[in-house]
Amino acid sequence: MSKKPETPLLDQVTFPADMRDMKPTQLKQLADELRAEMISAVSSTGGHFGSGLGVVELTVAIHYVFNTPDDKLIWDVGHQCYPHKILTGRRDRIRTLRQGGGLSGFTKRTESEYDPFGAAHSSTSISAAIGMAMANKFAGKPDKAIAVIGDGAMSAGMAYEA
Repeated sequence: MSKKPETPLLDQVTFPADMRDMKPTQLKQLADELRAEMISAVSSTGGHFGSGLGVVELTVAIHYVFNTPDDKLIWDVGHQCYPHKILTGRRDRIRTLRQGGGLSGFTKRTESEYDPFGAAHSSTSISAAIGMAMANKFAGKPDKAIAVIGDGAMSAGMAYEA
């Protein structure tokens, strides 16, 4: 089992609201600690490294700027969500990733209010975000919907239809 890294800033974050009080200058260190935590966890459990590592800064920025979970964050490529899981109340279980009874390797609505849409490689994030944004508009809510799409998901027709 991989040794847990020292993460003094990340240790202060249980949910995204905790990081919104940080200074913008602290976010690089937070991202570095988040990356180290993800590497340590996935080294123990297995899973997808590259896709999650590629969105560490993006994940920190989105949760810092937007008011998740009120603003809905939809991940199209589900295995990019490992850093998201760490920042959204699941860090204490991240070493159960992809284990029986543990955290899902993808976003899962029943797992967290921060996962408003279940996805894997489905190219549905843009359509889902548009639907959620329109529902907010019709309900008079100011909440936003953010689609994070990448990897091979942009090659599917549904992404272009959205």
